[in-house]
Amino acid sequence: MTDLLSPKLTARQQQILDLIKHAIASTGAPPTRAEIAHQLGFKSANAAEEHLQALARKGAIELVSGTSRGIRLRSHERAHTEAPLQLGLPIPSLSQLVLPLIGRVAAGSPILAQEHVDQSYQVEKHLFAQTPDYLLRVRGMSMKDVGILDGDLLAVKAMKDAKNGQIVVARLGEDVTVKRFVRTAQHIELRAENPDYRTIVVEPGDPFEVEGLAVGLIRNSFSL
Repeated sequence: MTDLLSPKLTARQQQILDLIKHAIASTGAPPTRAEIAHQLGFKSANAAEEHLQALARKGAIELVSGTSRGIRLRSHERAHTEAPLQLGLPIPSLSQLVLPLIGRVAAGSPILAQEHVDQSYQVEKHLFAQTPDYLLRVRGMSMKDVGILDGDLLAVKAMKDAKNGQIVVARLGEDVTVKRFVRTAQHIELRAENPDYRTIVVEPGDPFEVEGLAVGLIRNSFSL
């Protein structure tokens, strides 16, 4: 009988699955079809799509239509990924981690100040390779192409710096935003994952700081 938690994959399918896990662990988001094709030497993104469809049929991943990075790891694969982006529903009997949900943040005050905490949630600690410090409710659709949607709860690890390509929570003057962090020789760019939103350019001296790194996401359709 086939082990449903460990679907039998071809060598190429396993290679693609490993690439997806690595991308999520290092950048916080899955790769696009074009990126998979480029990394593995396929002639077109269609070849990558065929392998992704096979992985989905075997239950290793879930494909989400409408986004260029619409790939989610199944729960049994997420548990072995260094920094999973999508989380399953919290199971109360297994919940060991209590995270504050941060509401609207007042200008100039610490993001974890008590007055910003709306409520707290219990989540399964073992689903995180990096333990988050808080949840932040996403506002807007600027990151929709990596599956971060309006109303989602983003799990955030408090940090003051980030690597290129990581998804961060950043403070810009009086505003807090979720974007992809890119540092260039001249400035810092906060890139949206939605072509309808412009890139935010942070010049030296601008009021800016990294507040944390995205390490998980709780779907807004979950009943918590």
